[in-house]
Amino acid sequence: MKSEKSIFKKFRQKAHIIIYGTNTVYGRLFDLFLLVVILLSVVLVMLETVQGFDTKYHDQVVFLEWSITIFFTIEYFLRVISINKPFKYIFSFYGIIDLIAVLPMYLSLFLTGTSVLTIIRAFRLIRLFKILNHPQFTGQSLHLKEAMLASRGKIVVFIYFVLISTVFIGSIMYVIEGPESGFTSIPTSIYWTIVTLTTVGYGDISPVTPLGQFVASFVMVLGYGIIAVPTGIVTAEMAKTNRKHPEINKKNPCANCGTEDHYTDAEFCYNCGNILRND
Repeated sequence: MKSEKSIFKKFRQKAHIIIYGTNTVYGRLFDLFLLVVILLSVVLVMLETVQGFDTKYHDQVVFLEWSITIFFTIEYFLRVISINKPFKYIFSFYGIIDLIAVLPMYLSLFLTGTSVLTIIRAFRLIRLFKILNHPQFTGQSLHLKEAMLASRGKIVVFIYFVLISTVFIGSIMYVIEGPESGFTSIPTSIYWTIVTLTTVGYGDISPVTPLGQFVASFVMVLGYGIIAVPTGIVTAEMAKTNRKHPEINKKNPCANCGTEDHYTDAEFCYNCGNILRND
């Protein structure tokens, strides 16, 4: 019994390192393989809705879907048994998403039409952020995070201004065009304003009066500026962030693993420990 217990402990330890170890080679390979499988599952669900493809390859698609479901089921139970506090994982955000991703195919055995819910597996792509915890991405992600946090106030004010503008312009267009031109209500006119302002332009509603067309032209030109403003705000904050941290040298990559963003006075790579060349 003691030897069996030790074997199980060793298995748990190895499974934990592979499944949860984002800083290990096998851990990163597992995460990458998991993301590929999730993408394959989502693609299969989308192709299943194409009538010609489903008619020709239905059996193969079902086989692949069940193979992926079994893989996710095994992975889910390995995550549960390889962690010291399984209930913490089961009731966590990732745990709930992982469980929901497994259930649809099993439910399809008893209920019809539930297999399409496997598209929920796309939510598991959120696990990509685990890979971004790798030191090679840490510097870049911290810069972006700091820039987004610094610009959030300006962006919120800007979005509020855009919302007020859409209500104002939509109300004006309702008065100018009226129901006979398709602007049957102020909400409908606001919908047209948003579609035009974002340069989408479905064309289901369009102004016919000269004044309405003049306002529409103004909204179209305004839309280009509205798209550019948030990008400019974040870019400016990122430039400030880079100036705040001049000690980070992006041109000092490790010759062994390629990791960048080392301090200018660093002698060893923070990822693999290799000696750096400070030319």
